[in-house]
Amino acid sequence: MGCRQIAAPACAALLLSLTPPPPLQAAAADQSGGGQRGGGPGEVAGPELTARIEALTVQLMQRTGVPGVAIAVVHRDQPVLVKGFGVRQLGRSEPVDAHTVFPLASLSKPITSTVLAGLVGDGRASWDTPVTTQLPGFRLGPPAIAASVTLRDLLSHRSGLGDHAGDPLEDLGFDRATILERLSLQPLGNRFRATYAYTNFGFTAAAEAVARQQGRSWEELAAERLYRPLGMERTSSRHADFRDTPNRVQPHVRRGDRWVVGPHRNADAQSPAGGVSSSAHDLSRWLRLQLGGGRFQGRRLVAAAALADTHRPLSVSREASDPSSERSGFYGLGWGVNVTDRGAVQLSHSGAFAMGAATAVYLLPAEGLGVVVLTNAAPVGLPESLALGVLDLIHTGGVQRDYLALLQPLMAASMAQAYPAVPTPARPLPPQPLEAYVGRYRNAYVGEAVVSRTGAGLRLQLGPALTPYPLAHVSGDTFRYQPPGENGMGPSAVVFETDPAAGEGAAISRVRIANLDTEGLGVLQRR
Repeated sequence: MGCRQIAAPACAALLLSLTPPPPLQAAAADQSGGGQRGGGPGEVAGPELTARIEALTVQLMQRTGVPGVAIAVVHRDQPVLVKGFGVRQLGRSEPVDAHTVFPLASLSKPITSTVLAGLVGDGRASWDTPVTTQLPGFRLGPPAIAASVTLRDLLSHRSGLGDHAGDPLEDLGFDRATILERLSLQPLGNRFRATYAYTNFGFTAAAEAVARQQGRSWEELAAERLYRPLGMERTSSRHADFRDTPNRVQPHVRRGDRWVVGPHRNADAQSPAGGVSSSAHDLSRWLRLQLGGGRFQGRRLVAAAALADTHRPLSVSREASDPSSERSGFYGLGWGVNVTDRGAVQLSHSGAFAMGAATAVYLLPAEGLGVVVLTNAAPVGLPESLALGVLDLIHTGGVQRDYLALLQPLMAASMAQAYPAVPTPARPLPPQPLEAYVGRYRNAYVGEAVVSRTGAGLRLQLGPALTPYPLAHVSGDTFRYQPPGENGMGPSAVVFETDPAAGEGAAISRVRIANLDTEGLGVLQRR
């Protein structure tokens, strides 16, 4: 969603609040073909349960065509199942196993909040320290607000930043420091501590602030405080470590009705929010730490109170349309926090890269039950469907709902273009002579943009490397280009404009780039 991890806000909030139904009271047919029915985990025999989970995994892979899946199920501090299925890459035979490394996308967020909870419990950080005292170049809003923004605000997505603020700058190739600095240009309106908006770089700013305070890079701090003490030997917050791991997956994306191998997504710029890579085996250890209240194999690794802080709801991520018949969804510090139809607290998070990864984690802390699912394909709803199906199997002996049928259209919506399409009118107007558009344009948020001639057309250059993108004429002074990266879900309008006060026949004075203009920051003035 970053990365475009479940990027559509409504879809993201719904996924975070999705819970399994209560056990069926009527003598409904068991979709798995027999087995015990009951109200709590532990009533299905171990071998029978694992066989049903494996059968459900294979069934969902067949329905979706997803090449590789890894799953970890933990109950009462014991691994129920930690296993891989399928292949790391289509067209090759290397299998996915429990140690195969996957990119986690936004499942990185609850892992990051675990690292931070460790530091808070150590007395080395505080949820309520103003971020400007630790990260001086990062300021949001006017001075009174900027001095009040805390880790708690950023990790719960209530900082006032707009949805996915800064992500398009990452797609253009800007680094973490530049993006965090330019977030100060984002208008907050009246949203500070009043509105939930999912922001990868707001989340990243919180982690970066603590890392700066500790005199470490975030990547080393995460390894030092969590990965190494917990024995997560194949877990890293660096893309280079993922890239250099022999036993790792290749991402896959949809091309028409089939899966094809896609490019790797380098999420280093927003690593705390979406750049962790790990295996089912390593994550089973993390699940046990979470469900053990910060203890693992008899050792206290994270203070219980600090870890519990991450599980408390702070923001309303999805307002119920009818509070009398449905529940709102909530977000804590890196976790979706909700209540199941059985009345149990449920923690969850989904992650997705349109460039070829989808993950999900669900915890029922009171039952000591956790499930994490990793896949090597763009999001189609498999991780959530499998995790929720596993919870059903454990509680009732059968899968109670076709979660995949529910989630597939939601995932399709989440991956749809977030900015207006640019249709060609039936009778397009001709452009001005192309030289009228050539020039350099700039604003403080996007930086420099160059429009130049190339053969019979135009090209637009953006980002720190001034990467070129062909411009296709639409009508009049409107062109289109294909934005790059995780958020480039479809073509964006590029509209050249004149100063209205300059009168008829005035020269082009600015350009508006639609996919960069969601908060009014996509208008660049001609130099």
